[in-house]
Amino acid sequence: MKMLRLLIVCVLPCLFLITCAQQPVQQKTEKPNVLLIMIDDLNDYEGTYGGHPQARTPHIDRLAESATVFTSGHTNTPVCTPSRNSMFSGVYSHNSRDFGWTPQVRHAVLKHNKTFIELFRENGYQTYGTGKLMHKNVPDYWDEWGVRERINYSPHAFDGENPVGHPSVPEPFRSINFVDGSFAPLSDIPEFNGKQTGWTYGDKPFRYVNDDDRDPMPDEMHAQWITGTIAELEKRDEQQPFFMGVGFVNPHTPLYAPQRFFDMFPLDEIELPVIKENDAEDCFYTSVYPPSEMGLHYYQALKESYASDNEGLRLFLQAYLACIAFVDEQIGIVMDALDNSEFSDNTIVILVSDHGWQIGEKDYLYKNSPWEESTRIPYIIRVPGESKPGSEVDHPVSLIDIFPTLIDMCNLQGTTTKNNSAPTIDGYSLRPFLRDTEYDEWDGPDGALTVMGAGINTPIEGIGVNKNKGALWHIEILQDLDDSYVMKQNYSYRTKDWRYIRYRNGKEELYDHRTDPYEWNNLAGDTQHAKPLQDLRDQMMAIINKKRTTP
Repeated sequence: MKMLRLLIVCVLPCLFLITCAQQPVQQKTEKPNVLLIMIDDLNDYEGTYGGHPQARTPHIDRLAESATVFTSGHTNTPVCTPSRNSMFSGVYSHNSRDFGWTPQVRHAVLKHNKTFIELFRENGYQTYGTGKLMHKNVPDYWDEWGVRERINYSPHAFDGENPVGHPSVPEPFRSINFVDGSFAPLSDIPEFNGKQTGWTYGDKPFRYVNDDDRDPMPDEMHAQWITGTIAELEKRDEQQPFFMGVGFVNPHTPLYAPQRFFDMFPLDEIELPVIKENDAEDCFYTSVYPPSEMGLHYYQALKESYASDNEGLRLFLQAYLACIAFVDEQIGIVMDALDNSEFSDNTIVILVSDHGWQIGEKDYLYKNSPWEESTRIPYIIRVPGESKPGSEVDHPVSLIDIFPTLIDMCNLQGTTTKNNSAPTIDGYSLRPFLRDTEYDEWDGPDGALTVMGAGINTPIEGIGVNKNKGALWHIEILQDLDDSYVMKQNYSYRTKDWRYIRYRNGKEELYDHRTDPYEWNNLAGDTQHAKPLQDLRDQMMAIINKKRTTP
């Protein structure tokens, strides 16, 4: 009996160890967290992109040094609502017929699609958001929502009764509207009729004594909410993965920021964008858009408001650069909170803008143009363990690729549609580029497609207007429009070497970026470039005509 006990004590543990060694090791698999940083109206004016030599973006640049930078990232629609609708739903605007201002949740087609926020929730993620992410926030998409003030584009100059354009901005530019026609440091407190009337935030006063004693601006509140949420999640010892989104508004107009950000860019030292005189002469934008279109009208109004063309442009650019520096500081606050937290090694960070902004090139001051300044955006992805710090990808990509990339990186399960009335998502995962920046077998296209919806300001010829809801893009029968409607839009297609533009009237532009980075010389009418013109036309039409309409 004693010998038997000895055998049990000595042999059984050995047998147990051998058995365990033969079993596969069960490791806990942690899903990555995601932090999405979205910026409004930000073009390529970041140090890492080199879009303007005086831009100061140390925090964006620091993120870029730790991540993969897509040097040719582009918007799919260069205005806010359809750009964000397309990105969050993963559906090209020409496939959803989304060319205007209808919120995703109300859009006749896109309301049948899930946003990636919803898909994250279905996959067990906690969702936290604040600021301008989708153009109209949907509370049901989020477990927790941050700053609940209704207005992000604030504060505004106040005349004692209403928000108005800032009094330091001369007419007629100031009367464009109190959002787009205004720029000034906060220290320039508005005065009307000899009385200091101050600032307003929504329907209440914005308290301002000086830059150190004032109410916070919306972007500051969003940054602080995100940092507080990260700290709170650490205290909770939260086991669920999270998707966290913060949408910053600056440098969207009105271009207001504390004085110290304006001081970074002395007016007499401002370097204007490189602009070719009469550059618009070989372009066809005005053949489909009237002079009243925002970008054309804004530029003309700015010229008329100042003694010289350059004075107004220099003042506007100073304010734009100041607001970029301001929002960069808020991004730094958010990234410091993440990088100093326990989540830093397991959180994917994506930083993008919804579209760019043009500052005087081709006599244009706004977004919604087909050219580089309006379509190119910052596009940075950091994936711990996958993206190589400081790496660059020069293959053109666009916002449509964000959704499939998130599905791939986070192993999201389930459909992206709610029913059979929804188109499937477009775009392709960018994960291969994170692992190999020179990857040459990507399933996606050779270029990035951008569409400018016709009729954003006026109805499309031959389509009609609904008297109760305005122009057609607001009518919830868009899915019934035939394919000819798709070709009544204006398209821009950017490959590594070329940009091809096709307007709805058939006019075309072609630019060779190898020799013409500013897109000064339209080669579409040059017979020597007939072959690349046809090749690019065919590539673009292949994307537009590709049918992905069933779940």
